[in-house]
Amino acid sequence: MTPGSFQKKNEARWCETDMVMLAVEKKHPGAEVRGLPRLFRQVCADLALAQYRMYGQNMVHSLNERVIRGYKLLYRGRQAGWEKIARFLVFTFPQTIRSEWRLFWLSNAFFWVPFFAMFFSVWADTTWVQSVLGQGGMASMEQMYGGDSQAQVAHLRSEFGSNFFMFSHYIENNVGIDFQLFAGGILAGLGSIFFLLVNGVLIGASAGYVQYACNPTSFWTFVSGHSSFELLGMCVVGMAGMRMGLGLVKPGRLPRSRALRESTVRALPLLFGGVLMTAIAAVIEGFWSARELPDLLKYSVGGFFWVLHIVYFLFVGRGAKGVVA
Repeated sequence: MTPGSFQKKNEARWCETDMVMLAVEKKHPGAEVRGLPRLFRQVCADLALAQYRMYGQNMVHSLNERVIRGYKLLYRGRQAGWEKIARFLVFTFPQTIRSEWRLFWLSNAFFWVPFFAMFFSVWADTTWVQSVLGQGGMASMEQMYGGDSQAQVAHLRSEFGSNFFMFSHYIENNVGIDFQLFAGGILAGLGSIFFLLVNGVLIGASAGYVQYACNPTSFWTFVSGHSSFELLGMCVVGMAGMRMGLGLVKPGRLPRSRALRESTVRALPLLFGGVLMTAIAAVIEGFWSARELPDLLKYSVGGFFWVLHIVYFLFVGRGAKGVVA
């Protein structure tokens, strides 16, 4: 077959391919684009045949351009998925945090005020901490953090067996807390506030008791690496729950059902970002926190993550078009 007859035989299909690709590029409504994968495969075969039979540079170049164009159209969905994730992390999430700054500080206050109240109360009166933790909770703290860091690692290994099972336990625990914080928002935000207060009391009591009666170094070296992701992520998910609850408290002129739907949509970036943060915390907790490493290194990594979060929430995504509150 000569180059001319090959072109004459396939030219109608190549024109159809061009029209379909143009329709996809222009996003024409109602355009018939379902045949693009089939046309793309046929053009790839035509290109391979033209190259093999040496039908000339012009024909090969024209077919190659169609193949490149079709590849970009077919696989741009996958690329767009990664682009959406990157855009969410670089723009949408930090911009939403800043646009909801009142909820951010309110959520943090509901967690950190009871945390520090319980943490420092142990030096004045241990009754409060004892009533929160109970005998079983205090015994558990002493078992985990009563000795040095090596004893703590040995305890964790005996309990979970491997880093992966530790990670599985922590991700299950974090997801459970996130679910409580967000789902509690349906009670006009009161459920989210309640679980923030409860977690602040429990975690503050645990940290205070360890600082008072156990080995603080074994505790702080363990939690320093993942604390910023876990605690700030918890507060961010609490923000999402309160944002959803505000749709019921302040519906404005909208029906409460519609206000709830719209406030839930506004809360989704906070929910996704907060869950991602607590998931990262579980990874660090399972694969890093219990490793036998120098204390200074663990403290440095933990401090770096806290500074990283401050910089991320304050500055990332500024000056670019992203989400609006």
